[in-house]
This record gives sequence, C-alpha cells and structure tokens, in this order.
Amino acid sequence: MKPKMLFIGAAVLVPMMLLGLVLSVVLLFGSTPAAADCGSMVAVVIDSDIKVDGYSADQMENAAAIVSAGKTLNLPAKGQVISVMVALGESGLRVLDHGDSAGPDSRGLFQQRDNGAWGSYEDRMNPSVSATNFIRALQKAEGWELLEPTIAGSRVQRNADPYHYQKYWGSAVRIVDALSDTGFSQDGNDCAFPRGTGAGDDLPWKDAPTWVQVGANASSTSPLGMLNRECVDFALWRVNQQLGSTSAPFKVHNGTFRPDGQRLGSALTWKDGWEAKGWPTGGTPRVGAVVWYAPGAGGADGTYGHVAVVKDVKDDGTYVEEGYNGNPPPNDHRYYTRTVENDVPSAFLYMPTEQEKS
Repeated sequence: MKPKMLFIGAAVLVPMMLLGLVLSVVLLFGSTPAAADCGSMVAVVIDSDIKVDGYSADQMENAAAIVSAGKTLNLPAKGQVISVMVALGESGLRVLDHGDSAGPDSRGLFQQRDNGAWGSYEDRMNPSVSATNFIRALQKAEGWELLEPTIAGSRVQRNADPYHYQKYWGSAVRIVDALSDTGFSQDGNDCAFPRGTGAGDDLPWKDAPTWVQVGANASSTSPLGMLNRECVDFALWRVNQQLGSTSAPFKVHNGTFRPDGQRLGSALTWKDGWEAKGWPTGGTPRVGAVVWYAPGAGGADGTYGHVAVVKDVKDDGTYVEEGYNGNPPPNDHRYYTRTVENDVPSAFLYMPTEQEKS
C-alpha cells in the first residue's frame, strides 16, 4: 500500500401499566454483558427501589416510560439511551407544563411544540406517548445509529446547538443501566455503543509510529494491514466498526477485503475494490459512507487520491467528513474533520445492507 498526502485542507399511544410499584419492561440487551448479543430480548423488572443519585422517583418513572416505549418500538439500547439523554436535556426528565423563550408552546418530557407534529396537548404531556413520538421520529432519521448521540438527538429536536445534549450522555447511560438487569458500561458494550461512525478520534493505534517516522516497514503497519494513521487506515477501521468488528481478527483487512485476492491498497484502488466486492457506490453522501477522492480531486494527492468517512450530512448541501492525514505537516497523520460540498468528492462508497453484512 502506498502512502498518500492530501490537500490543505401522527401520535400512537403506548400504555404503561403500573401494577403497584412494579413495572415490567423488556430491553434490547445481550443475554449477558460478555456476549453482547444485541438482538436477544431479556425480561427485567423495574421497581420503586431503583435509584440513581440525583434523580427522584418521578424522574426514574419517566425514564422507565421512555425505555418501555423504546422496547415496544424495537429500539436498540443506544437509541434508548439517546432518548433518555434528550429528555434530560429538554426537561430534566420532568413533565413540564411550560416552554421557554425559544418555544413558549413547548410541553412535556421532550418539550414538543404545538405544531401538529407531536399530537395533542394531552399527548405531549403523557410520558409514554411523547416518548413514542420522539422515538418514531428518531427511527426515521437516516443513519441515526451511526451518528454521535447528541447529533442524532438534535436531528429530531432541531436544537440550535446540536451538541447541547452531549453533557447528559453519561447520566443517561447510568439511568438506563440502572433500569436493566444486564448492565453495560460507557466504554465496552457493543449494545450500548453499537457499530458506527462519528465517535471522533477513536483509532486504537492513533499514537503508533508512521512510515514517515520509521520507514515503510512492518513496524509502521497497522493491524488492518495499512500503514499506520494513513487515510486508508482510519477509513478501514470505520468500515470494520460498522461491520461490528472492533478487535482482531478484524472482519476486513487490506489483504482480504477483495474476493479476487488483490490487496485493497491505497486510496486510488478503493472504488475498484468496492466494486469487486459488489458493494454499492453513488454520488450522495450518507452517514458512514466512505468518501472517495480520485487523484487530484478536491486537492487530493495527484497519484494516490484520498479516502475519508461521512460523519454527518447537513441540510444545506454539505456534509462533514472525518479522516486521517488530511492536512499538511506538522498536522499530517492526525485526525481531522471538515465540511465539504457534496459535489467535491469523486464518489461515495456505501456500506452493504444489514442482510449482506451477515
């Protein structure tokens, strides 16, 4: 593989039955934390004795209503945590009967507006119904599973600050964890943090020596068979993540990606490699897609081109890409993000469907 250098550059009611002080809820967690089988269903019992420091019984009941609505709609664990996170950021997990200066008609756990999109006043003030309507909107947001949680939440809420919810993520994890009998951590469970992109600079070997530092030899080759911290190294890491492969032996590798036995190689060959594998390509950015620049396109290296990954897609005809080695020294071989016009790259390389992944 050759190194590259780049440019500068309608409401549905979900009843929640409270039988005394006990609420039965099913969560989409693995059968055990170690197995992390996100597709299995585990019945758990939530009662009034469950407490999280700083949160009242009423707040925990509202969180349970959100989780219950998520279960009914087959929302995975990450989505359940996102939903609780947003409710924390909007109302502190309280059913508010008032709005604010930006939305004086906002009401309820999710501060939903009186614009017809969120049902009646009674719907917006009902924890189960308001949660159901939020979750349905989240599920309609294309690629939400691959977005940073705060960005995914903002896709529904359209908050002026898309990072407003970020500070509530840790608390939301603790609350949903307390409502589950399996438990998961903020760091290690694929069910709570499923495969995806947009997590920032999480390359496991982001401090490994580059070919520039030690020469293009085995000591500068990553576990993916790419030169450490090249654009192709980070992009292939994201591809593996989206396939649910986050540790060795990785599902896709430089030497095994193509079915014809050829190496995936430098950025130059990635579109050919994608097509050899039968994976789709196109001209529209989608979250998680690999951005492919032919040599010279958008300021990419004139010989090897460049690859990156779509982190977010905006409404104004631009998208945010993330990658490595997209800046000149001394900032080369480091993580970067930038906003790009959709027509700048040569193509977008899409991940296969879930059926093809399996």
